[in-house]
Amino acid sequence: MSRWQRGQASVGQLIADGELERVTGAAADGGPWLSKARRTLTTAASAADIDPDSSFTLAYDAARFACTALLTQQGLRPTTRGGHYAVEVAVREQFSGKFSQFGALRRQRNDIEYPRIITAPLTKADADSAIGLAQELTEAAQQLLPHLGLFG
Repeated sequence: MSRWQRGQASVGQLIADGELERVTGAAADGGPWLSKARRTLTTAASAADIDPDSSFTLAYDAARFACTALLTQQGLRPTTRGGHYAVEVAVREQFSGKFSQFGALRRQRNDIEYPRIITAPLTKADADSAIGLAQELTEAAQQLLPHLGLFG
């Protein structure tokens, strides 16, 4: 395992701003977060037909758990100050690619949870799309996890 080089300045700033904090020991193991992501994906898929909104939200949670696994493996966790947005920034800056799509998923989930206007309800296709992205992020996190060391 090694220190991940890309995005160091951004992650360092998140730490300095109190949006991420350091963790050590057993708390710095991303494996349980990946397991939780997989379980949540299964639950999301089971709800897609009958409750697309909840399915979408669960898919988002699964994606967030996968992203949190990467941070945890680096000895980092979001604070209540940084929350979900700090997770988004940290993974986007460090890993880009598919992880850049997490932000759009987060914003759409916020629109579901905290609507400003009433919009058409989500469909099964919307939920399935979120589940697909969450699955891709979980698989990508699984591939990255063994290559991450503690953030220096």
